[in-house]
Amino acid sequence: MAEELKTVRLVIVGEVDHGKSTLVGRLLYDTNSLAEGKLEALEAISKKRGRAIEWAFALDAFQAERDQGITIDTTTVWFNTKRRQFVLVDAPGHHEFVRNMITGAAESDAALLLIDAGEGIKPQTRRHAMLLYLLGVRQLVVLVNKLDLIDFSEREFARLSGEAQALLAEVGLKANAVIPAAARDGDNIANRSERMAWYAGPTLLESLDGFDPAPTSEALPFRFPVQDTYRVGEKRIYAGRIESGKVAVGDMVLVSPVNRQTRVRSIEVFGAAAPVQHAHAGQSVGLTLDDQVFADRGALFSHVEQAPIETNEIKARIFWLPKSPLVVGQALRMRIGTSEVPAQITEIVTRIRPAGLESGAKSIEQNDLADVRLRLGEVIAIDNYLDLPATGRFALVDISGVVGGGVADLHGVPDQRRLRTQAGTNLTAVAHSVPKDVRNLRNGHRGLVIWLTGLSGAGKSTLGMALERRLFERGYQTYVLDGDNVRRGLNSDLTFSADDRTENIRRVAEVAALFADGGTIAITAFISPFRAGREHARKAAGETNFAEIYVKASLAACEARDPKGLYVKARKGEIRDFTGISADYEEPENADLVVDTEAHDFEQCLEQLFEYVVRQTKV
Repeated sequence: MAEELKTVRLVIVGEVDHGKSTLVGRLLYDTNSLAEGKLEALEAISKKRGRAIEWAFALDAFQAERDQGITIDTTTVWFNTKRRQFVLVDAPGHHEFVRNMITGAAESDAALLLIDAGEGIKPQTRRHAMLLYLLGVRQLVVLVNKLDLIDFSEREFARLSGEAQALLAEVGLKANAVIPAAARDGDNIANRSERMAWYAGPTLLESLDGFDPAPTSEALPFRFPVQDTYRVGEKRIYAGRIESGKVAVGDMVLVSPVNRQTRVRSIEVFGAAAPVQHAHAGQSVGLTLDDQVFADRGALFSHVEQAPIETNEIKARIFWLPKSPLVVGQALRMRIGTSEVPAQITEIVTRIRPAGLESGAKSIEQNDLADVRLRLGEVIAIDNYLDLPATGRFALVDISGVVGGGVADLHGVPDQRRLRTQAGTNLTAVAHSVPKDVRNLRNGHRGLVIWLTGLSGAGKSTLGMALERRLFERGYQTYVLDGDNVRRGLNSDLTFSADDRTENIRRVAEVAALFADGGTIAITAFISPFRAGREHARKAAGETNFAEIYVKASLAACEARDPKGLYVKARKGEIRDFTGISADYEEPENADLVVDTEAHDFEQCLEQLFEYVVRQTKV
């Protein structure tokens, strides 16, 4: 019968002394999962120590744990309910053993969070909840244990239940159930408690039966990180382990981040008696391709229609293990899949401490969790962790080894693939018959891209249009490319999704570069929230033909101005992914000019901008 049950990996977490080991021992007893003779041994040990039966002794493997009353290492046990077979991991609750708790939760499908009714929610409870969220556990039951310590009070349980649900909501989780229990006596574990007749919810075993196994890796999109490349005769074999999905001979695949599409010619499996036509997640194989593709260690194969994103800047939730703090700008390396790239923290958005969430932190201390922004030394292929765990989690390392880890949150992160892919191959640059210096002499100035970036309401368009008028009146060839005018024509096919916004900026950058190449001062007024997009614009125009102008104003000032009423709509939820409210803006780090429209009046800002452009465009 056990072979027919679906298997669920369950991790149990909680503060030290909240009764985890006792609960697990009781679960083993109530599900008839104790080994033969174990019950008698427990009774003998407990009698020798002069105590009632200690269910915890069924689980604790180390004498140190029995002596100190804490669980040091993760321990794995198995038990069955009516509908499920559980692989249960008891993770340590003491703050010094967070590493082991991470290990226990990393591969779990569901979690059981334990709270002591007498002590209530402890600082470590928040950290455990954040770790569960960080590690992708979304099925969760909260067990409020030791109800005997509060005389089985319905009112006190309701208070604790409300606090637990509020804490979980704060970190992005929701409990399937919150159950009152007295694990030592079995109340509401397998059988409904007579001492808590007021409770009408499920028992613990009934709740556990509602948990589902995680989807199989084969059902996910195909991901194949290349570990190495070999030459066997004329064959170039890309070797690695399929992390998710499946692949077949003849499939069209995309190789990232080199952005080459080709077909799978063969699947090589060591010792195979016959040619292999299919391979799936978990198999270590070699692939050969129809075309010779330079794909060394760290490249990632996928199917074309379900590709990872490419980026060198990500958002992530990380944990930090060393005693020395992690600070903004510190040099690290990120290991993801089979690749390793330079990385540094550019911003600590939120630090998660036992006492609560903190914004504006300058460092991450030992065992802290944090939401951060990471900049990588090169573009990588990566997935959102909640969609594809294997290619969305990473380790952070320095010269001492692994110092932390994290998971990618790619919501709102633009895919740079379109910025880096050239569809056409038979392209040849054609020299213009009018030299650039001759064009500049006729115009009386050289061409330049003036890239105005800043929050909505900072004054980009207003300044851009006024600058165009002043330059034109002085005889300059100039034109403004504004978000509204390009979306009515050139980019009318684009939506406001993250990818389409990236494409919007890419197209504008290329058009602005052509204007500047033709001798025109091309003024662009776009939020362009991501540094990667602005760097592409600089590259398209050329370093000497591009000026990034940061039109600076605080979010509060921009929201107070709100010339188009967009902030009001964004606050009401009528506009999704609105920059500054529900989407990020990455401030320029080395802008060529900063125009502060909050600190200075309009005429001062315009004059500052005009004088800069005149200087930069002199022939």
